[in-house]
Amino acid sequence: MLAFVGGTGPHGRGLALRLAMAGEHVLVGSRDVARAKAAADELNTRLRTPAARGLLNAEAVAQAEVVFLCVPYQSHHATLAELAPHLEGKVLVDVVAPLAFSRGRVRAIQVEEGSAAEQAHALAPGARVVGAFHNLSAEDLLLPDRSMDCDVVVCSDDQEAKRRVMALAEKIKGIRGVDGGPLEYSRYVEQFTALLITINRTYKSHTSIRIVGI
Repeated sequence: MLAFVGGTGPHGRGLALRLAMAGEHVLVGSRDVARAKAAADELNTRLRTPAARGLLNAEAVAQAEVVFLCVPYQSHHATLAELAPHLEGKVLVDVVAPLAFSRGRVRAIQVEEGSAAEQAHALAPGARVVGAFHNLSAEDLLLPDRSMDCDVVVCSDDQEAKRRVMALAEKIKGIRGVDGGPLEYSRYVEQFTALLITINRTYKSHTSIRIVGI
């Protein structure tokens, strides 16, 4: 069972949709249970199967083996502080890229711990934290017939959790999971998102990462 904390946003809904299409059962979490249920109902309508359920964040986390953290960075600290007791022993996939937007420009926010994923490890030390899925276009994820044709760089100090998340990534059509090394390297993947967004705006496109030579 997969839980998506902040799963009513486009990134969370997109990942939930793609992984449900691959046969996973998904729990859409939110601080507002009505929003969570509405998002799950929308996914089920698109999937034509009851693969998704909407719950409060804590309820979704309690029932899942793998938890995707998909909240805006501004809610990252508070959400983790609230959910940390429920994350003990679970694989926590942090997809959050700490970004700030101002006057049409985007920049990476410097995180005291080094990255959002490392902050997650500090706030929920019992979780098996993995940084992944930062650089995917939410718009493309929500188009189920579109192949993503990109790599997902996966960083973690927990090798088994890393392999598990890489395998989940490769359930999505067109995606290859790439071992990005230890958790501290997630800072580079998170920050690269700002560059991709800038390129997207310049070229009016949806860019992504592809690692060649391996």
